[in-house]
Amino acid sequence: MKITPECRVYLLGATLCVALAICSRHFGDRGGPYFMASLTLAGIVYLLAIREFFATPRFSRRVVVIGLVLAAVWHVEFLRQPAGSDDDIHRYLWDGRVQRLGYNPYIAVPNDPALAGLHTPETRTLNNAYLPSPYPAGAELFFRAVTAIHESVFTLKVAFVVCEFAIVFVLLAILRSSGQGAHWVLAYAWNPLVAIEVAGSGHIDIVGVLLLLMSVAALARRWRAVAAVAFGLAVAVKFLPVVLLPLYWKRVRIRDAALAAVVVGLLYLPFLDHGRIPLGSLGTYVHSFRFNGPVFATLEQVASPQLVAGLAVLVGFLTAIWMRCKASALCPDAFAWPVAASLLCAPVVYPWYLLWMLPFAWSASTVPIIIWTVSIIPTYYVWYLRAQGGLWILPGWIMPLEYGAVALSGAVIGFRRFKRPAATPYSKD
Repeated sequence: MKITPECRVYLLGATLCVALAICSRHFGDRGGPYFMASLTLAGIVYLLAIREFFATPRFSRRVVVIGLVLAAVWHVEFLRQPAGSDDDIHRYLWDGRVQRLGYNPYIAVPNDPALAGLHTPETRTLNNAYLPSPYPAGAELFFRAVTAIHESVFTLKVAFVVCEFAIVFVLLAILRSSGQGAHWVLAYAWNPLVAIEVAGSGHIDIVGVLLLLMSVAALARRWRAVAAVAFGLAVAVKFLPVVLLPLYWKRVRIRDAALAAVVVGLLYLPFLDHGRIPLGSLGTYVHSFRFNGPVFATLEQVASPQLVAGLAVLVGFLTAIWMRCKASALCPDAFAWPVAASLLCAPVVYPWYLLWMLPFAWSASTVPIIIWTVSIIPTYYVWYLRAQGGLWILPGWIMPLEYGAVALSGAVIGFRRFKRPAATPYSKD
């Protein structure tokens, strides 16, 4: 008996739901054997689902609805789990709290004895307590707004999951307007990183991803002022998407760009320190923080960290310029590859950084990025090693496995395109 594509997707979705539900139960032992086994299974199942999405141009609306319901189930499971004791979300809570108490998070250092009385049980375990905040002003104001509603890690996680669900609706609108199958929304909603890093750990990146996707949707409708402001706000949440700036060349007017710059500038007004724009611990991040960045580690042997970090931004910019010359506004590659190129050269590549590319990874040329979101799973093993008293250092076998899978998939796609070139290039707008 032949199994239909719809039945295969249902089966894969059910398997993914079970695997991620098991993973959520072991979230407190991140990187441990049960966590890694269930997450690895989820990653494999996810890739099999992606293959089904490519093989079938259209699925019924019922498949999409049931797929999203399944995603909601395992997201609720992760949402119920407490975040790790030193996850970044505890820093978010601290930053929101001190703002409301009249302190500047770019100056206030969490382990300052003079500020010890400001801590709550949920903020005492925040990581890198010897540093002020590194997050841009948009993120800081988001922390303040959410903690003003209710001051807890759980409230922040709920806010991030709301943003995640909003991405689903914006992405569905983009897929509909571009003539793509609505089932591609599941390529985002079913990715294991989304459940772990948004509903589980709770990372601010998802807010920036939502704003960036809103900007792309506005570009498609030629709402140029909205697109420019939404992009500026995304950069104000995290600086990573700034490399996409060339994609807006001649797609927004100068007055739209000026409006976006003014809006971002206004966000920084509450944090000015003697007239200077605050950067917090951003410089320390570039100079000292290292994780899962093989290109940066290699280049750092011959150049300063600041220069290599600048090179990472430049690589992203150049990729965006190239994509701007060849791709249409709604081509997902245009918003995925510049970020990927910049991250490949970055000093730190945490799993949640890949969230920025996920809503745009629904074309054949972005398969290496989709593979990357799964091949990065072994890096979670470091959390387990650290819990056992080890150092925050990746074992030597992880990066070759992670980046080797990406390189191999890219080579296969390149070889296939060389043998059978595309019939028509992307159109320009």
